[in-house]
Parts: sequence; C-alpha cells; structure tokens
Amino acid sequence: MELTFIHLHNHSEFSILDGAFKTASLVEAAYKHNMPAVALTDHGNIFGAVSFFKQAKEKGIKPILGCEVYVAPKSRFIKKLEGKGPNHFHLVLLVKDENGYENLCHLITKSYLEGFYYRPRIDKELLAQHSEGLVALSGCLKGEIGNALDLGLEEQAEEAALEYASILPKGDFYIEIQDHGMEEQKKINPLLLNLSRKLDIPLVATNDVHYLSKDDAESQDILLCVQTNRKVTEQDRIRFGSDQFYFKSSEEMIDLFGEIPEAIQNTAKIAAKCNFEFTLSGYFLPQFKAPEGTSLGEYFDRVVKEGFKSKIEAITKGKKKDEIAHLVEEYEERLKNEIKLIKEMGFEGYFLIVWDLIKMARDSNIPVGPGRGSAAGSLLAYCLGITDIDPLEYDLLFERFLNPERISLPDIDIDFCGRRRDEVLDYVKEKYGGETN
Repeated sequence: MELTFIHLHNHSEFSILDGAFKTASLVEAAYKHNMPAVALTDHGNIFGAVSFFKQAKEKGIKPILGCEVYVAPKSRFIKKLEGKGPNHFHLVLLVKDENGYENLCHLITKSYLEGFYYRPRIDKELLAQHSEGLVALSGCLKGEIGNALDLGLEEQAEEAALEYASILPKGDFYIEIQDHGMEEQKKINPLLLNLSRKLDIPLVATNDVHYLSKDDAESQDILLCVQTNRKVTEQDRIRFGSDQFYFKSSEEMIDLFGEIPEAIQNTAKIAAKCNFEFTLSGYFLPQFKAPEGTSLGEYFDRVVKEGFKSKIEAITKGKKKDEIAHLVEEYEERLKNEIKLIKEMGFEGYFLIVWDLIKMARDSNIPVGPGRGSAAGSLLAYCLGITDIDPLEYDLLFERFLNPERISLPDIDIDFCGRRRDEVLDYVKEKYGGETN
C-alpha cells in the first residue's frame, strides 16, 4: 500500500516570532509536494484561520485548522511556578467539525482570560469540558509525555498518555513522534513507540514545521533571538536543536519513519477525520429574542409603529390640518420603503439589537450621542431612537446608509459616555454574548 504523508503540525508567522512563513506559502508547499491536505497549528491562536482556508481552497488543498495550545501542569488558575518543572506543556489540537471549532475557540478564549501565565494556558479540566470534535497530538519534547520521557519518568509519561486518551473522544488522541536528528529524540522515540503499543494509543509522525526550507533555519533562529531579546552570537540562549524543522517532502518523512508505517498512515487517517468548513460569506449576528408568543417580524413592526407614532406627533404638532396630512403621507411613504428594504435584507434583528442597547443606556441615564455617519439618513433609525436626527428635515438620503445595489451590513455608529461605556458592554455580553447565542 502506498504511504501518504500529511503535515499536521505547522507554525506560520502567526506563531509570533517563532514561525517563519506565511500561510499562503504553507499552502503552496503542500501543493508543490502533492499533499492533499495540510494543517495550521499556531501557538495559542488561530489568527491565520480565514486566510489559510481561503488560500487552501483556491489550490484544491484540504485545510485542517488547529492550534498548539499550552496546558498548565495542574490548574490553569495557579499562576506561580511550583518546583523546577515547566509552567506549561504543548498539545496540538485539530478541528474535526463545527463542534470542534466551537470548542477550540472556547479553549483559546479561556486560556487568555483565565489561564494566562507567561503563555495562554488551558488545563485538563477545561479540555475535558471542550474535547468533542477535536483530535489531539501529544506534542514535541515540550509536550507532557515527551518531557516526562526525556526526564526518565516513564511511569509519569504513561499516566499522562492514559489521561489524555480518557479526556479525548475514543480514538482521537495520538502519541506524536518526531525526528529532527536530535539526541533527545533518539532517546525517547523508541519509548514513544513502546508506549503506543503498550497502551494501544495510535502513533503519528509530524515534523513541527517552523520554516519551509532548510535554508530558512537561520532566519527562524534570528526571529527566536528577537523574541527572547538575545543576540545571535550568544552561546547560552534558546535555540532549536537542528536545522530540520522544515516542510519535508513525503519521501523524506517516509525515509525517517519507514519502519513505523502506521505513524505515516495515521496522518492521512487524521486528515480524513477533519472535515470542518468555514462559511466565509453572509452575516452571523446575535439572535434578538422577541417576547414569547410574538415573532421577530411582528415585534419589529410593533416597535417601529410605536416609535413612528411618537415622532410624527412631535413633527406635526402645531401644524395646520392639510399640512399634517401631507407630512404624515410623506413620512409614511419613506418609512414604508425603508421597512421593505430592511426586511428584504433580513436586518430586522440587527435594528432591534441596536434599539435595545440604546434603550438600555437611556433607561440607565447613560448619555448617548445623537447619531453620526450614514445612519442619520434613516427615518426608521430616527423612529427607533437610534438617532436623534430627522432625515427628511435635512434632506438626508437613506440610500447612503442602506442600498439594495450594495448588499452590506448597515453601519450604525453609536457614541456612549466614555465613563459608563463598560456598563453597556457588560449588558451586551450578558444578553447577546457568551453562551446566550
């Protein structure tokens, strides 16, 4: 059976001052080497995800989204060194599906908000809560298993492997094996193989790619010096153990791991599991929840009608009867046209959310600006109290704000009192963010 190797552990420029290539170059390398898929696994983030997906799709390469996360030795809430051990371990997570993407996003967010200590860290408790839809690879020498074996702690390595295997969905944890010609790897690779077979945990080969060509090793070393604030000429500094962390061909990887064919075969098996697709068009807005028993459209109509009634009474106050009739007709016609377009474009919920934020601010006596930008051209925005500017009085065009010839999200600029803006943001997070949508 012909072996197919796929790179599942790669660090782009979004592994800040560590990875030495752009996502487009990663895709180009996979294309050049006839690899059907490739993964992006930057340190602690997925900054390059969208561009990576677009570039891979254009080349006919299957994109696999992932991240090399940092795992706290104990709890992510412990923000101090305990003993001489590291304050984090490496673990590669790959996204299989939509559920996996959501879980990876949760993990990365929590790593910054709750676990940050030198690096954004998760812990095993958090991983257990958000493991569905993910494949995990045990990482390099800085992974928990590799680190333990390097220190001669085989029993500890075995315990860690069993723990990760129990946390991840069955069959989705892999022991990662690498060969960059380093003495430490020569020592632990036979142990990783034995551990895999003893515990019946599958093995997978990776190359922990940080640059695309062997010739780029020096450039990547300079990036590392910038990151650690050291000079290239200094001997006692952090450096990679060889110049082999490049995008190797399938042939090169098969030469390295030809005696362990399953480690190569499993790269393709993992790639086959990973079928997450980004939806890169359309809008994904929070859901506005209309009162029970009322549809979104009905509630939108009701709020707009009430707002219009209030505004038109103020506009026509003190006017003559025939003038009032003319104004009402003019304003009703303008509002009717705006409502029609907003409904056709599906933005009722968007306007209700903005209306709700401004209503909350005003009910809380938080100063709100009168409105600025193209939104001032919307009568509907005026009726909802989103702006305080009557567009008909000042001959402002609705089409500058929303135009059927230019389908785009309405741009509504809102100014809240700087001293109390956090109250509005907290309200947004509580009502429309987190787990509520």
